[in-house]
Amino acid sequence: MLTPWWRHRRPAAATAGGATGSVAPTAILDWRHERVQRLLADARSTASQAGDHPLLLAAHRLISDRVHAVYALDDAQSASRTLARRRGSCSQRLAVLEAVARAAGIPTRVRGLLIDGSFWYPRFPRLRRLVPDTVVLAWPEFRLGREWVGVSELYAPLGALGRANPAGFTNTGSQTLFEALASTAVDWDGSTCGADGCSSFDLSAVVRRDLGRFSSRDELFAAHGQTLCPPARIAGGMVLGRRSAA
Repeated sequence: MLTPWWRHRRPAAATAGGATGSVAPTAILDWRHERVQRLLADARSTASQAGDHPLLLAAHRLISDRVHAVYALDDAQSASRTLARRRGSCSQRLAVLEAVARAAGIPTRVRGLLIDGSFWYPRFPRLRRLVPDTVVLAWPEFRLGREWVGVSELYAPLGALGRANPAGFTNTGSQTLFEALASTAVDWDGSTCGADGCSSFDLSAVVRRDLGRFSSRDELFAAHGQTLCPPARIAGGMVLGRRSAA
């Protein structure tokens, strides 16, 4: 009743491989808005040095400082609206980071992941029955030079992040997924596994399905919908939209 159960979320042939990405504005990534432009200017002024990569790191830190982490449910909310509200979910704040990237001329795309709802049980120990069976996650990638860099490795390679914080991201406590990117390995693919077994920060077990890559999160949600139906998003947003996720 809470989720669009009629959708068959399987990777389409056109998206199962790669996607070209884009710098074009979209309904979600409305980077021409003055709020996004202002954040871009602030990121440029606070970046440690010139270049696309330092700019993205500066933007990530500014978003973390300025946009309070809450359990908002509308993944299609525009980046400018998130900045106006000064609060947002991890997905909404990632969209702001993408919008800033596109405003700076850095192409972005997203990888669609279908994550097992149990991944969020630690956040809602008393509301497990209301947690959806699966969650649609738009995981950004940025074109830096000639390579696509996933947001998981924006600060450092997964191996280096894993050595710095062997516990990995557990989705508990004050650290949200958005903040974790700066210091914790978020390995959806099990790429850090080796002959001796998988690492403690391997999250591949909670990935139900890889939906492929899309040129924008707008395209992903148009193809597969959001996690919750509109009535559930509205009702749940009224209850959880101001509840701190940190």
